[in-house]
Amino acid sequence: MALTNSTAIRVELGGRSYDVLVGRGLLDDIVVQARPFLGPYAGRKVPIVADVNAREHHGKRLARSLASDGYEIAWYDVAPGEGSKSWESLERLTDWLLDLGITRSDHVFALGGGVVGDLVGFACAILKRGCGFVQLPTTLLSQVDSSVGGKTAINTRSGKNLIGAFHQPSLVLADTQTLDTLPDREMRAGYAEVLKYGLLGDEAFFAWLESNGPDVLARNREALTHAVATSIEAKARIVAEDERETSGRRALLNLGHTFGHALEAETGFSDRLLHGEAVALGMVLAARYSARRGELAAADAERAAQAIAESGLPSEIANLDMKCDGKRLVDHMRHDKKMEAAGTLPFLLLKGLGEAYMARDVDLGDVAAFLDEQLKVPA
Repeated sequence: MALTNSTAIRVELGGRSYDVLVGRGLLDDIVVQARPFLGPYAGRKVPIVADVNAREHHGKRLARSLASDGYEIAWYDVAPGEGSKSWESLERLTDWLLDLGITRSDHVFALGGGVVGDLVGFACAILKRGCGFVQLPTTLLSQVDSSVGGKTAINTRSGKNLIGAFHQPSLVLADTQTLDTLPDREMRAGYAEVLKYGLLGDEAFFAWLESNGPDVLARNREALTHAVATSIEAKARIVAEDERETSGRRALLNLGHTFGHALEAETGFSDRLLHGEAVALGMVLAARYSARRGELAAADAERAAQAIAESGLPSEIANLDMKCDGKRLVDHMRHDKKMEAAGTLPFLLLKGLGEAYMARDVDLGDVAAFLDEQLKVPA
């Protein structure tokens, strides 16, 4: 399928600004869309690091487009799952890139979801003190979240994304056609991040999703493109205001993540609970904890929970059957990279739907008690 049209969203970061293109068929048109980054590969193979499933579904499309202008591909396969975001995987990838003779003026292409994007982005941040990369996100979650903004990282025994760097891509091609082959569970997991943009700062968008969410999940072209573009525009604005999360503005993007990362840690960062599912549960918990503190109407907290549940996402942590208590989940939170020197952990909470804020006065003991209550909620 040839590209018909696309929406361009600019991430304004001065000399590091770049475009995010949203549209169907972008991968079929990569030889045109990414032309400025292909020139150095005349007579050399283009390095594409790919999730093995993404390569199976979309590799031929890329190969055809590049071959039309005489380019060949050097493929590097990455196994699906968080296990690939490791020191060992990083070492193997950087050795491969060095063997290819990648220079600081070259660009590496990342085809897949957030795992591949994070791994490639971090490798390019440190390879010869920094080379370029282009994001080709193939999941809804990576298109609306991880591919934009320059956060790159790997996981360690101490927790998720604790070793990394800010390294902006030079281009992001969010081809919505790639979502046609995305499993329904992965689609719902990505949709959690779409809901996040409504809950953290755009009540009108949240209300639109309440009505049009089924069409987005059904991959209706118009609804899907609107949801993806609106989400990316929201993230681009926040990243432009606070690229390295120093003012607190960018931290709003972590809504649901403090609770969610604790749930991921307790479930072993496994397929038992996908990242987007953990974020969905985390947003429910953030909304209910906000209501517990008297800052959000209980009815609004349950409205958020209902929107998540109606999307087919998990909305009750009791259903995870984790065999743990609130204190254990809070212990996971103590490893959060946002933990401050004074022993306090900032929480993203809600004053209203579409009105997230940073709370620095949260008592972790109270959080543990709250989680104990939630762990007992009937299925």
